[in-house]
Amino acid sequence: MFKIIMSGLAILLLVASVALWMLRPDARRAEGSKAPGFALQDQNGRTHHLDDYAGRWLVLYFYPRDDTPVCTREACRFRDDLDTLEQLDAAVVGVSVDSTRSHADFSRKYGLPFPLLSDPGGRTARAYGSLLNLGVMHVARRHTFIIAPNGYIAARFDHVDPARHVEEVRDALRSLQGVGTSRVFSAAGHG
Repeated sequence: MFKIIMSGLAILLLVASVALWMLRPDARRAEGSKAPGFALQDQNGRTHHLDDYAGRWLVLYFYPRDDTPVCTREACRFRDDLDTLEQLDAAVVGVSVDSTRSHADFSRKYGLPFPLLSDPGGRTARAYGSLLNLGVMHVARRHTFIIAPNGYIAARFDHVDPARHVEEVRDALRSLQGVGTSRVFSAAGHG
């Protein structure tokens, strides 16, 4: 009986160890670090590069899946507040590992007026520390980055509540464009 219990515990520990290893966070991209470049297609087949947004603010948000309840709520909140974010000279771009076709359907269904980039291999999500590896599959973690006009990460949001996230992003942009801007740029070494 003791051997059976010990074998069961050993198996349980092995499974738990593998699960924790698979759920480990990828390397984090910290505020003040250079934003990793990307070349990803949007829902219309157009390729977007990080350099396309040079000289303006970029809200780059990663999300797990198209057309799921929480991801839909988040995307629609960005859609509904896009004018306010654009008044702050910020572009909004969503990224997930879903296909461009899935993005096209999702965008059309909810009238999303901003690019949804397809990262099918998860390379960009991994570069931003936003890839959740589930063994046989992977998804983007719900993270948002505000990238400053100079290409450096000005803010990072790891714990996103879609009900109030757009307001957090808007407030962060206002703060970064005001008093906090010189701090962010000098921390990045490009002030």
